[in-house]
Amino acid sequence: LRKMIHYLEELKMPHAGESYTCFLVCLQVDRTEVIRSCLNPTFSKVFTLDFYFEEVQRLRYELYDISSSHNGMREADCLGAMECTLGQIVSQRKFTKALLKQGNTVGKSSIMITTEELTGNNDYVELSFSARKLDDKDFFSKSDPFLEIYRVNDDNTQQLVHRTETIMNNLNPAWKTFKTSLNSLCSGDHERILKCTVWDWDSNGKHDFIGEFQATFREMRSAMDGRQVQWECINPKYKVKKKNYKNSGIVILNQCKIIKMHSFLDYIMGGCQIQFTVAIDFTASNGDPRNSCSLHYIHPYQPNEYLKALVAVGEICQDYDSDKMFPAFGFGARIPPDFKVSHDFAVNFNEDNPECAGIQGVVEAYQNCLPKIQLYGPTNIAPIIQKVANFASEEMHTKEAMQYFILLILTDGVITDMADTREAIVHASHLPMSVIIVGVGNADFTDMEMLDGDDGILRSPKGEPVLRDIVQFVPFRNFKHASPAALAKSVLAEVPNQVVDYYNSKGIKPKCPSEYESSRTFGH
Repeated sequence: LRKMIHYLEELKMPHAGESYTCFLVCLQVDRTEVIRSCLNPTFSKVFTLDFYFEEVQRLRYELYDISSSHNGMREADCLGAMECTLGQIVSQRKFTKALLKQGNTVGKSSIMITTEELTGNNDYVELSFSARKLDDKDFFSKSDPFLEIYRVNDDNTQQLVHRTETIMNNLNPAWKTFKTSLNSLCSGDHERILKCTVWDWDSNGKHDFIGEFQATFREMRSAMDGRQVQWECINPKYKVKKKNYKNSGIVILNQCKIIKMHSFLDYIMGGCQIQFTVAIDFTASNGDPRNSCSLHYIHPYQPNEYLKALVAVGEICQDYDSDKMFPAFGFGARIPPDFKVSHDFAVNFNEDNPECAGIQGVVEAYQNCLPKIQLYGPTNIAPIIQKVANFASEEMHTKEAMQYFILLILTDGVITDMADTREAIVHASHLPMSVIIVGVGNADFTDMEMLDGDDGILRSPKGEPVLRDIVQFVPFRNFKHASPAALAKSVLAEVPNQVVDYYNSKGIKPKCPSEYESSRTFGH
């Protein structure tokens, strides 16, 4: 269904001499309960939707007055409808918008949608185990114990979660503290059975069984406040055979610490804004914009590749930027009035305020500047990366998760300042910033693949490695016959993890919803 909608959206801009009847396919997700005799209803029904940052997920809400419980929707009166995207809702947390009546007239009614994240637990847990008075399994020395922890699955199979190191010749071992994800440990289920076994290590691999016990993570959590939790280590065979058998030792959990791992939505709902910046290649290799063969040619009926890529990516990012003002820069052109070559000029020619109003504002600025500039060269992208990195550097000093910068570079050819670009990317990898490069046209983009870093660690000319992978490169030709949504999905899929990796690495927590409550509304 999603692919069908994307295909239909493409048909909204017909080719010359052709016309289409376009329609939107809607799939009903769910309905709320009916609240009787109330003009200010609060619905308890919860709608659960999968969220994809890299996609535009359009939603429509319709409110009805049902007069008869017998006829239901057949005789219901539509009180109004509202359309938005899921991205708008999650970026606001509390999203309010007017309900439109038939004819798209604004009435007095509005709808408020409150959202929260429902997901698997991504937290980590840190555990520190020791034991005392373990059974001695060796004749000439003491046991060499190690501990194994297994998760018991729903089908009663067992999955090894962690094996400690071996403590040699010690019946009272203290194993090293270890860390594992809560999902791995117990699948996020605090009541799930965990089977723990203690062994005496032997060099031939035939380890001797000392004993076992069962626990749950809920029991382990008791060690969070500095208290110890302990279990008897039992050998079932000894328990049956030996009358006076008590145990084969005591296993002690000295510490249990939960390490909170915040998600992308935690940061977005905490008020983090995506600052979207566009950089466009205006080098002569694109061809004369007046020529229909040029990559910058403005066709009267369909957008060129630059515009397609800009709109596809920008349409996603705009939902996470509250002011909808986007800086747009150009590089590789001679610009008025003196026509000197610039590699970071404002597309609207306002160097003091390069921001454009919405993605449509960027499109208009791009189209207006083409007749006024001279396409030239070379293809240098380091200056624009450094410019955005300066903005991101200022944000880094605030030590808050409030602004993350995404730079979209649209270029047609091989860059000529590769050494400086590598240096700029390595520097930017320390900042709240990601770089997306879309290669337009049919040039050789081998160097761009190297910047992506997926096949190896990118290093500066001095050998310094990137702190984290922040570059995503995609050649537009791979998506020439696909929907714009497919391109956006490919280039933006890594952004949520890049945002989380940056803030987690800096130890920066998202603001709590109580600290950041947005009163902004859309469409009033």
